Amino acid sequence: MATPPTYLDPNYSNPFSQASSRLPEDTVFYFIYPDNSLSQDTLQSLHLQILNSISPFTSSYIWQHDPFTLTTSFHPFLHLHGHLRFGDNLNDEWFNVFLLFQISLFFPSLSIHVHDSDGEFLLIESAYHLPRWLNPENSQNRAFIRRGKLHIIPKRSLPNPTLTESLNFLIENEQIALAPDSVQSVIQSRIAGYPEKAKLNTHTVRVRVPVSVARVLKHAPSLISLAVEGFYDRDIDSMKHAAKMERFLKGGKEEEEMITVAVKMSRAMFAQLMQQKFQAPKCYPMPNRTNMEAELGMKIACGFEMMYQEKRKEGEEGKGSSWKKYKESLEKSGYFKGLIPGSKEYKRLMENAEEYYRNSSLFSKTSEMLIAPVRQIDEILSLPYSADDFKDQDIPPSDDDSWLYSGEDELNSALDDRQKEMELYELKCKKKKKSKEQQDAGPSSSSKGEDFDLSDLVKNMQGFIHKISSYEGAEVPEDRDPKEVELDVERFIKDMESVIKYRGGEDVAVDVDDEEGSSNMDFDESEDGSDISDHNEDGEDSFMHSYSDAMNAELKNTTLKKSFIHANEQPSVKNEGTSNATEHMDEEFTPVDVDVNLVKNLLDSFSSQQGLPGPTSNLLGLMGVELPKDDNKGK
Repeated sequence: MATPPTYLDPNYSNPFSQASSRLPEDTVFYFIYPDNSLSQDTLQSLHLQILNSISPFTSSYIWQHDPFTLTTSFHPFLHLHGHLRFGDNLNDEWFNVFLLFQISLFFPSLSIHVHDSDGEFLLIESAYHLPRWLNPENSQNRAFIRRGKLHIIPKRSLPNPTLTESLNFLIENEQIALAPDSVQSVIQSRIAGYPEKAKLNTHTVRVRVPVSVARVLKHAPSLISLAVEGFYDRDIDSMKHAAKMERFLKGGKEEEEMITVAVKMSRAMFAQLMQQKFQAPKCYPMPNRTNMEAELGMKIACGFEMMYQEKRKEGEEGKGSSWKKYKESLEKSGYFKGLIPGSKEYKRLMENAEEYYRNSSLFSKTSEMLIAPVRQIDEILSLPYSADDFKDQDIPPSDDDSWLYSGEDELNSALDDRQKEMELYELKCKKKKKSKEQQDAGPSSSSKGEDFDLSDLVKNMQGFIHKISSYEGAEVPEDRDPKEVELDVERFIKDMESVIKYRGGEDVAVDVDDEEGSSNMDFDESEDGSDISDHNEDGEDSFMHSYSDAMNAELKNTTLKKSFIHANEQPSVKNEGTSNATEHMDEEFTPVDVDVNLVKNLLDSFSSQQGLPGPTSNLLGLMGVELPKDDNKGK
């Protein structure tokens, strides 16, 4: 299997891994850098021009959490930036990428960088088409969107680019940094179909809600995202607000008017509402026969109540996500000195930290941001309203929700596309590898295989066995100092011969007791061994004949003979004194060609290595023999 691209290799660390631990998950970050240094007023004007250029795409779009926004940043120099939390709705992220590409087309003198909490997701998406040198470790400050195209700063031009160096390089060498067509094609296919695709991601449904909720949805339809988020992310504390419904059921259960309206939301929001079971609060008016309109309306109304009360509380305290980050930084810096939360000293330090935070500019900005939807709702509900405002309105029917239960085909299609991409990548790698092998082998590789003499292989192996190998093993370079095995060769050979002779003469030997038998094993200590030698001369032949007969009889019933290559001709002369079994085997078997079997086994072993290091190539390499590559492997 081909090696995965470095952007999909889990062994590579993510350069944003440390940053992503501090960044909110499921969030995309984008930065817009003008080519020329602009004043703050000029940049603010550019800000408004950008928002106006994309407003036809975003005016009626329902975002999952946050809308597309831009703010001015002064570090490291004046530019625009923003972030968007897409949550469970991945379409928001790619719609955001589409908007950034459109901005780069509307304003050609801008360079745009985008990444999410996972890192350079545009490079991850096109991982199978990236240059081999590009990996997560060297990708920082390299990928930019410019004039509707993705650009990648080449490593040969800037090995370790800073942000300023990359932006200057893009201005002066835009064509050099242009990403390959295959990469462009992958990214463009991902954002193809927008903004129409964004509209298809919406779902309209009829719901039965209190008139106060209907009025808010009429004047601020985008607040449905906060209501669904409040319902979906509810906890025990927020559910206490839903139990009272103080803001959206002021008239009480009996007096509050309920009306049916059509609500537009994203498909992800609709799925979040549908897939969670929730018991209606006692104070909420539900019909005797519950239907989907009433149930969804109850969930949306409770979501509005929980969101409203939580945002108001957080706005008054100013303890949103910025407070959490500030508190985490204090904990990491050792501000609390390892004290147990809730202790007297810990509370004192916490009060000091909260007082400092409330006096900071960050507190006022956070408070205003959190309280904004609360003020918007209060302004909408401050004017008189009634159910009569919604009479004679044409309420469209709910959209078909079969997509919620038939996503298997879409998932299989996405998996098939990925599988095809992987197969094409593996095929491309195999072709490159084969081409490289042919180049490395050169034009003489085939002639080298044809000119190779297998008889040289046999001669070298025989020389290795007879000349280099000995009882001490194969010779090794002199600079190595292996630990030698202490062995008295003469004593070992005598002992082996004596055992064989003794076992061969057991049938004709005189009966002796066990003690004598065991003592007679030590033949080399006897002063006169001539009797034993004479006695076992015939015993040796008898033992060898019996041993040969037994071995041949056993091998005859196996398939061992099929594993050898035999000579074409039988030997013309038989040795005298052979056993009957041996003669029978000679009649049935042709002699084994040792040299041919040696060559065959070596070549089979070499071929199974598939060009990689192995025992055969290592052994033959020590003997100075280099076998040609097996070009016919796999054909």
